[in-house]
Amino acid sequence: MGYSNLQKKKLRFVFFWISIIFLLYLFLRFIPIISTFYLSFFRWDLIRPVKPFVGFNNFIRLLQDENFKIAIWNTSLFAFIVVTFTLLFSLLVALALERKIAGGSVFEIIFFLPIVIPLVPISLTWKWIYDPTNGVLNYLIGLVDIPKQGWLINPRLSLGSIMAMTIWQRIGYNMIIFLVGLREIPAQFYEAAKVDGAGKWQTFISITLPLLIPITLYLTVMNTIEAFRIFTPVYVMTTGAQGAPASAVRVLVMDIYQNAFRYFNLGYASAESLVLFLIILLISLLQFGVFRKRGVLA
Repeated sequence: MGYSNLQKKKLRFVFFWISIIFLLYLFLRFIPIISTFYLSFFRWDLIRPVKPFVGFNNFIRLLQDENFKIAIWNTSLFAFIVVTFTLLFSLLVALALERKIAGGSVFEIIFFLPIVIPLVPISLTWKWIYDPTNGVLNYLIGLVDIPKQGWLINPRLSLGSIMAMTIWQRIGYNMIIFLVGLREIPAQFYEAAKVDGAGKWQTFISITLPLLIPITLYLTVMNTIEAFRIFTPVYVMTTGAQGAPASAVRVLVMDIYQNAFRYFNLGYASAESLVLFLIILLISLLQFGVFRKRGVLA
């Protein structure tokens, strides 16, 4: 069956623009990934003309670098706590709003708003909230006679303070996804459970939670990726006079940034980037494997 001239023009138009988008995506995504892989095998200094091939030396150095080990630990701890509590609080909020309380739409907007605001102004706002002298948080805890805290200065509090801000900022997006899943569960499932005499907790464990597992997997993977890529809040909230000691807030992307643009060692930073990519890939595959083993995925 042949195509008319008009149909051929439409197809050419579609393929033309798809090709442009594909080439743009190739230029912005795949080429930088390949370049990073290539640079990781060189001592690639931005200010030196000679860039010798060093093989796996950059990766061997990583195993001996204390800063890299600290960054791995801080990032892993950050990801575990942020992902766990973000999902937990988001699900609790979604369950509360799913009950169709008065003004539920307004609450949905309030919770979702932080995710659409750029991270830089959010980080600056929270930096002011955490200010040790004039911050709102220290003022509030002072009302109950709790001493002022250096939330971003104290090494024991700095990373946790950024975790709290990140959890607050991401609850809204996860809540909306959970709400979509909750509202797609057929009402007859709950009616059948009620007829069988199941309580609210038993209904949640036996019906709601299992049917939300595919959505939970999606959110777990996406939040894990975002947590391992954390950079902006750490950079904005801990630089300057309010910054904590570097080791307390050093995360992988911050370490990559410093090696690349402060010490001009792009080869070493590229090796770190490749390790970060492999870590995220491995964790994502493990998460899919766990859910598949439990029979959630085909």
